[in-house]
Amino acid sequence: MKLENRTQQVTSLPKFFVRLGRYGLFAFGLIVISVLIGAIGYHHFANISWLDSFYMATMILTGMGPVSEMTSSSAKLFSSFYALYSGIAFLSITAVFFAPIIHRLLHILHVEQSDDDDQQTAVNNK
Repeated sequence: MKLENRTQQVTSLPKFFVRLGRYGLFAFGLIVISVLIGAIGYHHFANISWLDSFYMATMILTGMGPVSEMTSSSAKLFSSFYALYSGIAFLSITAVFFAPIIHRLLHILHVEQSDDDDQQTAVNNK
């Protein structure tokens, strides 16, 4: 999804909302994939129910911490690697979601005036 550069005009508000929706859907997809990885992993390695696996995965992904104690070595290893992944995923998903908002704010502040605007400013200053 290409964003406009500083020499281009700021995109219209309806186009911005469409872009924000696309980025939001992409971020939501990443969240769903991350939760599925965690739920399947916890169910398989820790032998806990699907509901508890989902609960554990969402709590780890959001940074709240573990809910169940891991008893086997494989469960502890999975939980450790999933926690590391979750930290990176949380920051990355947040960046993906807020990228169009931050880009629009910075673009509004740094858009270059066109030659016509510069000439009009020069005429007005005389």
